[in-house]
Amino acid sequence: MKEAMQRLREASIQAILASESPDALENLRVKFLGKKGELTAILRQMGKLSAEERPIMGQLANQLRSDIEAAIDKRRGELSEALLERKLEQEALDVTLPGEKPHLGHKHPMYNVLDQIKEIFIGMGFEIVDGPEVELADYNFTKLNIEEGHPSREWTDTFYFTEDSRVLLRTQTSPMQIHAMEAKELPIRMIAPGRVYRKDEVDATHSPMFHQIEGMVIDKGVTMADLKATLNLVVEKIYGEGTVTRFRPHHFPFTEPSCEMDIQCHKCGGKGCPTCKGEGWIEVLGAGMVHPKVLAGCGIDPDVYSGWAFGMGLERLAMGEYKITDLRLIFENDVRFLEQF
Repeated sequence: MKEAMQRLREASIQAILASESPDALENLRVKFLGKKGELTAILRQMGKLSAEERPIMGQLANQLRSDIEAAIDKRRGELSEALLERKLEQEALDVTLPGEKPHLGHKHPMYNVLDQIKEIFIGMGFEIVDGPEVELADYNFTKLNIEEGHPSREWTDTFYFTEDSRVLLRTQTSPMQIHAMEAKELPIRMIAPGRVYRKDEVDATHSPMFHQIEGMVIDKGVTMADLKATLNLVVEKIYGEGTVTRFRPHHFPFTEPSCEMDIQCHKCGGKGCPTCKGEGWIEVLGAGMVHPKVLAGCGIDPDVYSGWAFGMGLERLAMGEYKITDLRLIFENDVRFLEQF
């Protein structure tokens, strides 16, 4: 029995010193010291010993257990230290290596144009306001003199949330005219940029989600000449002095008289191309004098006050500013395109 314990001592110490991982050590502990381990198997033979031999063998067995446990603990510490050293080597930073230059982004070309427009209007004394994209039909249509039955109120043109057509994604930023007239003291000079939604098919100049900038002035003695002068100034500030524009008569329920403003196509110079659909001009906004019914509906006396309003497409302004030929490029987030600006 004594010889068996000696052989176990030599075999266990040798195996422990050769182990390469904490898991291997645990397996050796179970193999040598577990309930079904080799030391336990040796101790089961104690019954064959005489009364005088049992204490001596018991003492030797306890010493062997202690020696094996000590060897396991020592090897576990060595493995942990080696593992830590390898980890530190792998994670070490060479401070002498050159750093990686961070890749910085920049503003989207559309928002560059928006910042320009904001700066222009703020310089003219306008206030920038914001409003909800989920709107009530009363503000998006009714209070803007767009009555039931108007084509823009059809489900084929507008994204509605409710079956009764009361709640919708706003189709224009014009509801901000009503919000401003109901909440602000006169006179009013404001612009309201934001997203709008219509059921348009995607092509080179249309998208179901796009951006508008609503502008409005309400004061005494405001005329159509003020509107045209302001818009021509804004366009020249954006596209440069001498930019060619034209105003065409149009109809909007919330303005009277109404007009549309075009700029000469930046790609073909007015000759006609796919970008301008062969017309030589690109529509950028609709405008007009605020309808007396709209003023009266907001508690403003149309015999005392008058005003003008416009709504311009931000994407089309960006297309003109940066000579972009397809609206879809603005929304596709192609880095090859965006890095040009």
